[in-house]
Amino acid sequence: MAPTQHRARYGPLASTAAKAPDLDIDELLDDPGTGIVVCCGSGGVGKTTTSAALALRAAERGRRVVVLTIDPARRLAQSMGIEQLDNTPRPVVGVDGTAGGALDAMMLDMKRTFDEVVESQASPEKARQILENPFYIALSSSFAGTQEYMAMEKLGQIHRDAQRDRTYDLIVVDTPPSRSALDFLDAPERLSSFLDGRFIRLLLAPARGPAKMMTAGLSMITNTLTKIIGAQVLRDMQTFVAAFDTLFGGFRQRAQKTFELLQADGTAFLVVAAPEPDALREAAYFVERLGEDHMPLAGLVVNRASPAPRGDLSADEAMAASERLWREHPGSLAGGLLRLHADRTRMVVREESLRDRFATAHPTVPTAVVPALAGDVHDLDGLRRVGDLLAGDVPA
Repeated sequence: MAPTQHRARYGPLASTAAKAPDLDIDELLDDPGTGIVVCCGSGGVGKTTTSAALALRAAERGRRVVVLTIDPARRLAQSMGIEQLDNTPRPVVGVDGTAGGALDAMMLDMKRTFDEVVESQASPEKARQILENPFYIALSSSFAGTQEYMAMEKLGQIHRDAQRDRTYDLIVVDTPPSRSALDFLDAPERLSSFLDGRFIRLLLAPARGPAKMMTAGLSMITNTLTKIIGAQVLRDMQTFVAAFDTLFGGFRQRAQKTFELLQADGTAFLVVAAPEPDALREAAYFVERLGEDHMPLAGLVVNRASPAPRGDLSADEAMAASERLWREHPGSLAGGLLRLHADRTRMVVREESLRDRFATAHPTVPTAVVPALAGDVHDLDGLRRVGDLLAGDVPA
């Protein structure tokens, strides 16, 4: 695909301790040209909390926002005071609308989204045949890549509806908790290729033509498949494929449109990571992949960074003082506190070194560092606190 030109998505390149330009979160959220923010990264790095905090901050700064989460733990619903999220956007109560903004939240229902695609593309009778087919039920509920594909399908639906009805001017997406962050970009293509692939076409051949078109080779393949997966399963697959035939081309087209939407100038990717080697390595892979696919990267968010301990005492100095105290006063509380100070200082230095390494490899990627909080985020005040830290509004 040809490269897409994008406007700058961040403020002045002020140097930080990690030798990376600062990520200006408020400039990103306030920019009316920003219509979609996609939070991506490997699992367990705080994407859901980051997505919710960004959505809340944008809403309270005057944007009309919907946040889509794909987190099966449903922590977002708890944080936002909503008992249950589903495939329908629901207003979040307690948002400060003084600036004219509002916030809705929803959680992806993978199967329901797949059903909606079928219902919108097929006649009522054809849709019923597909929705009741056992193979379709299994495919729409658990097939590898379905969740990622349907996340993007739902994003496309929300975007189209928002443009038509002017309901939202910003969509924040919390991407699926995949084993690898790259699954988010790869899985939709894998699923659409499967649905439009050679194997599926092979299964469709008997349903498309008269019996004389069934060659000896195809009969042999069908007989082999029957022995492997069973006659009933094969019949279910063939029935599904025959009913689904009119939708095959649409899946690839929809995947392509979603890909183009992700490349569009109004989309901004935020790569979320933890200050750990594996998470930052995954973030580096994602940054490089986004560049290869010409997708607009806004920056990196490093979550749960260790806050620096108070005072100017170095780790070596604290450890030496601790050892002296323990020699003179075994079990000394002050000696234990000095050792804790040394451990925390070394942790901070290690994390800064990891961020420096990332910044050296990716010197133009703006970065925001969010210190670890004392407890879990479980309400709007907690999300506001995270938003303030993301924007650098409050000291750690």
